Amino acid sequence: MTILDAVIQGIVQGLTEFLPVSSSGHLAITQHVLGVSGESNLFFDVMLHIGTLAAVIVFYHKLIGSLIVEFFRMLKDIFTGKFSWKNMNYERNLIMMLIIGLLPLVLMFIPIPGTGMKLKDLADVFSASPVLIVTAVSLCVTSALLFIGIICNKRNSQVSFKHMKGSSEGAKGRESYTVVDALCVGLMQVAAALLPGISRSGSTLAVGEMRGINKQKALDYTFVLGTPAIIAAAALEGVDVIKNPSAANIELVPTLIGMAVSAVVGYLAIWIFKWFLKSDKMIIFVIYTAVVGVGLIVVSVIEIMNGTNLFTGAPIGNNLFPIPVA
Repeated sequence: MTILDAVIQGIVQGLTEFLPVSSSGHLAITQHVLGVSGESNLFFDVMLHIGTLAAVIVFYHKLIGSLIVEFFRMLKDIFTGKFSWKNMNYERNLIMMLIIGLLPLVLMFIPIPGTGMKLKDLADVFSASPVLIVTAVSLCVTSALLFIGIICNKRNSQVSFKHMKGSSEGAKGRESYTVVDALCVGLMQVAAALLPGISRSGSTLAVGEMRGINKQKALDYTFVLGTPAIIAAAALEGVDVIKNPSAANIELVPTLIGMAVSAVVGYLAIWIFKWFLKSDKMIIFVIYTAVVGVGLIVVSVIEIMNGTNLFTGAPIGNNLFPIPVA
């Protein structure tokens, strides 16, 4: 991998990790065009995610800091018998809903019968595929979810809910999550983790809006919820690298440059996303993901018919989704 390749992928990752267009999908597209797609690039992908993790921590450092402080206060109350589920403040409610929202990730470790794989391994299979048909269809799904989110947000703006203590006047939609809300968002996060092309930030935001959550609160929740998920993904990949370092294909300089670029661009992308949401201009992302998705479907069909990558000329082979048989 060249330095230029690392910079390009860092920019793509930084922009798409937080904008509702799917970072995994755009990385798959970029690697497909550059001819560097495959499992040998999975470690680099995770390192790019760590770069954007740094971006979200810096952007939300005040909120994350307050959640950490409140977490230890909550533990103290639990051990002293003073904890009350009904009387939780905003930070404490958010902590509990973040924990509940992460529970569906356990589903990713369910074994797939007859393959020797776990559900989470499907993400590697789809990412390593020589064609982008799964990514293409998933981008169309993202477009549909964003459009539904826009409709639900308009509905929420017409209905006033009682707000939690300390919330701003005039806000529309609920500011606090329920257990059902958190589980719905968590399940959507699992789908986004498995299918390159489904935007994690866009799909979980849309689910929050469908459940009647205030759009800005829903966006903050999805960004903070993604933090432990990214850390877990990096930890799992790190274990794989330690077990099989020869398969990691680690290139130190390009990796560090890619991480730095993704961090800077990712910070800017968070700011841009929040502006688009506040200004009610999300239709731009609906149109973009739909156009790219449909275009990729056409490209994928042509590649399958011709048996070659349209951009590099490399043969794609007959095994489009290499799933091992146990």
